[in-house]
Order: sequence, then structure tokens, then C-alpha cells
Amino acid sequence: MRQTADHDTYLRTSHFASLDGLRFICIGAVLWHHSALASQMQMPLLKRGFTGVDFFFVISGFLITTLLLRERAAKGAISLRGFYWRRFLRIIPIYFLAVTVVAAYYILVKGEWQYLEILPFYYLFLSNYLTDHIPTLSITWSLSVEEQYYVVWPILLILTPRRWLASLLVALIVLNLAAVTGALGAMGIHAFDLGPLRFAMFPATFAPILLGSLAALILHSPRGFAVLARLFHPRWLPIVLLVLVLVLLQFLPDDLRGWPNLTLHVLMTAALISIVIREDNVLRPLLTLPPIARIGQVSYGIYIYHLIALHVVNMIGVGQGMIQMLVYSALSILMAEASFRTLEAYFQQLRHKRVGTVNRAGPAI
Repeated sequence: MRQTADHDTYLRTSHFASLDGLRFICIGAVLWHHSALASQMQMPLLKRGFTGVDFFFVISGFLITTLLLRERAAKGAISLRGFYWRRFLRIIPIYFLAVTVVAAYYILVKGEWQYLEILPFYYLFLSNYLTDHIPTLSITWSLSVEEQYYVVWPILLILTPRRWLASLLVALIVLNLAAVTGALGAMGIHAFDLGPLRFAMFPATFAPILLGSLAALILHSPRGFAVLARLFHPRWLPIVLLVLVLVLLQFLPDDLRGWPNLTLHVLMTAALISIVIREDNVLRPLLTLPPIARIGQVSYGIYIYHLIALHVVNMIGVGQGMIQMLVYSALSILMAEASFRTLEAYFQQLRHKRVGTVNRAGPAI
């Protein structure tokens, strides 16, 4: 009975408050990675802030899949139109704004017309396959990965028999591993170029977001939740798992492709599970502190704007080292907060606008 009650509590939890704090950690790692300080470090741990993006992927996969599964459980169907509409309102406005402003600056103001050829691919969310980037837009590769996932995964979730979903996710993770390690080459499947695009699977890509989805799928099931609840019962476990993530980042080989990355992503997924399976986890007081939670809430905007902020700080010559890190981080947060309160707030008001439904449930078990 205890596990059933815990599962009921999990299903009733509409906001996993500690995840805002986890987003704070992720965006902090990304801000550090792009600062001048990171390039001066010798410890592998301090040179791998880019893995904050991987952790963001795990969170995204978990949250999106959880929302879709709960929608189907509550309404008997997943509304693709509703899902795509909400994702559009959340992602597109400030992403398109940033791309347009940055492209206009480099192409129209600075006269670097060579970037005109690759500009459309940012709007098409194909920048993860570009071989060259407009300055400060290189980070948009991760938005392309997420958008491609958002387009495909809900459809697979609807069409795939429920008993096969976990197997499908595992198969896709294995396929991703085979692609990034070059194992597909033995089967005659190779990367190919198409204009400025190179269609290849680079390190990490879809594996962490798929692992987050797998975690959501297991936790949604009463049986799966019961198993994980026994494994992840201790309140202190999130501390241990997050420390182990740091240990891996320090001691994994220089080349993370393949099994090192998969090991890291599995541990990140385990850390996320330990945080959401018990809302009273020992890290909750820290992860839900108002300043930390707020930065986590606006972390998407921080991610979109932070290289622009860094460019501005470097252009006006605001020192190096820790001063640069603090100033550009503060400017990134201010830009994100202003965006969140204005542009994003306006579009979020439209999220409940009726856009129709897709009255179709996934195949029964």
C-alpha cells in the first residue's frame, strides 16, 4: 500500500520544484564553460561544463514524456496540436528573435553576407547539422536536437503499442550509441553532405533525452515506480549521485564518445529520478531557494541569450577571469528575466487558446 500511495503522490505532483534547482546547476555549468576562466583550467571536471546541456536534455525528455503520458491517462488521448502549440509558444518566439537579431547584425550591419546561405537552417531547426555557424548561434544545435525530438517522439508515443515503448527507447539509445561510435559504418551507413549541412551523429545527441523519456515511462507505471522507489528510497541519494556525476566528469577519458557518455547520461538520469521520486529529498531546501529556483525557471532564456551577452561584455572590454564571468552571467540573467516578463509572458498567455484536439489514444497494452 505504501508504494501505491507514493505513486499516487507522484502522479499528482504537477510541478517538480527541485528540478528548477537542477536547471540552475545545468545553466551554471554552461555559463562557466563559455567563460574565459574555463579555458584556463587543467582539471577535466572544470573543462566539461558543456555537459550541462546533456543534463538539460535528460530533464526535457523526462518532463515532456511525463506530460504526454499524464495527458493520455487523464483524457484518453494525446493532442498533437495542443502539444505542438505549447512547444511553439515556449520555444519559438525568443529563439527566432535571437536568430533574427544576431543574423541581422552580422549580415546587414557587418556585411558578412556569406552567412546568408546558412541562415534558413536556423529557422528550420537543422543547425545541429551545420558545418559552420553564425557567431554566437553555435549553441542553437541543442535547440535543433530538442525540436527534432519534439516533432517525432509524441507521434511515436501515439503509434507504438504501449508494451513496446520501453523497448523502442532502448533500441533508439543503442542506435544512437552505434552512430556516434561509427559502428554503423560497418553496415554501409555513413555521414553525407548536403550543401552546408553534414548529416552525422555527433557525440551525445539524442541519447540523454531518450534516457529522460525512458525514466518518465518507467515512473509512470505503478510496477516500474515500485521497483525504482525501492532502489531510490534514501532521501540523501541525490547528493551521492550528483557527486558521482562530478567524479565521472573528472576521471572519464578525454574522448567521451560512446560508453563514457552513455555511463554519464545514465548516472544523470539516475540523479534526476532520485530527485523527482521523493519531493522531500535532502537537496530540496537548497534546490528550491528562491534565487536558485528563479534562475532555473528562466534558464531557457539565459541559454538563448548568454553568448550574445558574452559578446557584448567582450566588445566593451569588461576584463577577464572572474570579473568577466560574473558580469556576463549577470547580463545573461537580466536579459532572460526581461524577456521572461515581457515577450515570453505575452506568448504564454496564449497557451490555453483552443487549437483543437487529436482524439486518438495509443494502442492498448
